[in-house]
Amino acid sequence: GYAHWKGQVLNSDELHELYEGLKLNKVNRYDYVLTGYTRDTSFLAMVVDIVQELKQQNSDLVYVCDPVMGDKWNGEGSMYVPKDLLPVYRDKVVPVADIITPNQFEAELLTGRKIYTEKDALEVMDMLHAMGPETVVITSSDLQAPLGNDYLIALGSHRKTKADGTRITQRIRVESPKVDAVFVGTGDLFAAMLLAWTHKHPNNLKVACEKTVSAMQHVLQRTIKSAKVQAGEGNKPNSAQLELRMVQSKKDIENPEIIVKATVL
Repeated sequence: GYAHWKGQVLNSDELHELYEGLKLNKVNRYDYVLTGYTRDTSFLAMVVDIVQELKQQNSDLVYVCDPVMGDKWNGEGSMYVPKDLLPVYRDKVVPVADIITPNQFEAELLTGRKIYTEKDALEVMDMLHAMGPETVVITSSDLQAPLGNDYLIALGSHRKTKADGTRITQRIRVESPKVDAVFVGTGDLFAAMLLAWTHKHPNNLKVACEKTVSAMQHVLQRTIKSAKVQAGEGNKPNSAQLELRMVQSKKDIENPEIIVKATVL
């Protein structure tokens, strides 16, 4: 969202070196790994190697992958990472992930299938389950919300295989009020909150998503309110004014009042 940016992209060698340091100090036992925006294919491939090694250290490790590749604007999807990341996500990363949080466009990219209806979306989530992840949440979509045009639909699916081999799938729909502004970092916040709430409610995707989306709403409402005050009457807030009010929302993040309910499908 900003006109200028500085810094460098970490490559796979640098990531490997950092991980070697963790390993040498025997601090490479983790409960969770979360990855988001990545621009480099070799870095992504190294993440897969590290996750597999960490899962050998701790078989209960949960890998949450936000496969950040692109989005839709005015109904048209476009990628904002190099196109050669797609096959790495599809063939290497998603198969080792336990939870994935694509938006609609990313879910379509990963499966090669377009989503026009909720039924399509459920089938795409099944295809994503078949690739590996137990939990799939399509964080945003341009599907028509039953509550009307002012709402955004997210869909979730949790598939568990019981000890006797039978599979149970819980599917949910969450409709949250649209906020009229462009924020940066909402996808990262969503993935992080979902990690936290699935940790607290491992077998209840409905509650985990309600708390995640409610916390998001609290943060976004506080952000837009504050941005409008800063911008002044009649002015459009800029990127700096729309920085997510994370610190100010600490209480809502830790214990969100549930203001968005999920529907079990």
